[in-house]
Amino acid sequence: MRLLVATLMAMAVFLSPLAASAESADVEAVITKVDTANLSLSLDDGKKYQAPEEFNFDGLEPGVKVVVFYTEVDGKRVINDLEIVQ
Repeated sequence: MRLLVATLMAMAVFLSPLAASAESADVEAVITKVDTANLSLSLDDGKKYQAPEEFNFDGLEPGVKVVVFYTEVDGKRVINDLEIVQ
């Protein structure tokens, strides 16, 4: 039984960097371009962020300061959540 627990613990330590790479990151920036046709936002950090299909673009326009929570998937920054900074 101890061998099984030790093996499981070793696997958890070994795989933990993979879980960390899938975590969400965030950025605070100003919107420079809103592209509803392609479901994307461009920010003044020079990056483009892909929105999911059900994303609500209401109130988002160039010049609005936002905090974007995203996950990088296949080299694209996919928006998980977004907050407008007042």
